[in-house]
Amino acid sequence: MADRHKDKEKDDFALFRQEMRDATPIRHNSQLIDRPKPEVKTRRKRSIEHEVTGQAFSDMFAPDTVGNEEYLEYRGPGIQHKLFSKLRNGKVHLEAELDLHGMTLIKAEPALGQFLELCQQQQLRCVRIIHGKGWGSRDNKPILKSKINYWLRQSPSVLAFCSATVEDGGTGALYVLLKRQHQEQPQTL
Repeated sequence: MADRHKDKEKDDFALFRQEMRDATPIRHNSQLIDRPKPEVKTRRKRSIEHEVTGQAFSDMFAPDTVGNEEYLEYRGPGIQHKLFSKLRNGKVHLEAELDLHGMTLIKAEPALGQFLELCQQQQLRCVRIIHGKGWGSRDNKPILKSKINYWLRQSPSVLAFCSATVEDGGTGALYVLLKRQHQEQPQTL
């Protein structure tokens, strides 16, 4: 009986190869990046290295989980009340948008880092990040929303953020105010 099972597997494999003889392989345009495991470092060294190399955000401790409908806001030092009020009311012109809704943490973290870096390079001031409310996640907990709240607070390029107005996604999206990157003026001799 075991021989009959092996013969069936061989026949199935031969049939598969025969059917696929004219198929052409699909070319992949993406590469798998094998990241080395991070070294254990003190928090101070990690934050300095993050600013210099632009690596992923720190996960030294798990952030508190926020509620699905919870309003998020962060106001860094030196942000004028009037500017922050305009941001909260959706009165600041949005120059770019990143939709992370439905992404896993593994995909969302580098996407957020690259987006913030690109916005800095392009001198963008205000952007919207869509993270969703977490209703589709396990146990209906907003994991991505909680992480984004934590990651944005770590970013040296973020001045402030707050949940968007209902028209722009409500508590499933954020308005983010970014620092202006000062470009060095060429020196004349």
